[in-house]
Amino acid sequence: MRVVVRTVSELCITVGSLIVLFVVYVLFWTGVRANGAMDHQIDVLKDQWAKQTAHPAATVAPGASAGPRRPAPYVGGRPFAIMYIPRLGFTWNKPVLEDTAVSTLKKGLGHYANTAQLGQEGNFAVAGHRRTYGDPFVDFPKLRPGDAVVLTDGTTWFTYRIDKGPYKTVPTDVEVIDPVPRKSGYTREGRYLTLTTCDPEWGHSHRLIVWAHLDSTQPVEAGKPEALRR
Repeated sequence: MRVVVRTVSELCITVGSLIVLFVVYVLFWTGVRANGAMDHQIDVLKDQWAKQTAHPAATVAPGASAGPRRPAPYVGGRPFAIMYIPRLGFTWNKPVLEDTAVSTLKKGLGHYANTAQLGQEGNFAVAGHRRTYGDPFVDFPKLRPGDAVVLTDGTTWFTYRIDKGPYKTVPTDVEVIDPVPRKSGYTREGRYLTLTTCDPEWGHSHRLIVWAHLDSTQPVEAGKPEALRR
């Protein structure tokens, strides 16, 4: 009998230890790895932008028409912009990568590939983890109408202003990333931004949404936009 009790006790201790190790992994180690991955993505972008500045594209000959500027297509799993949200802290900045695959969201925020590109007509929609992998949107519920969401693609600053949210819905409510989201309050086409994350904090039964409109743009050479000035 004593042997059975001792064996059961040892098994309980072992299982308890494994659970503690798993919790440490989820709460701490995934965050460490994700923050390192996000910092790396930002470094990649800044290095890329620096090279583009050092070696600008050839100028158009006088009198020739360059035609309308078309944004380069985004590449799946790769970063193309950096997002800043002052409400979440003036040191808060995250890379935005193309697509919302599991592997992509471990390295930053993910752009829904079937939505508009940054600053373009339509709805530029972005997803991010609430918890784990760096907890990028852990403070998402703090966002309020009027808050600024600022992004840059290395050449331009884009300042969006939140109009509605956080709005709670279910994962099957895919209309939230439509070009003109029905529940956003928008009634006509425009240049919009949608942010999505999971709810509750440690679950995924629901989604939290905020919608914003493009308020202003300015070239990077003009300095940081007013929303990022302390």
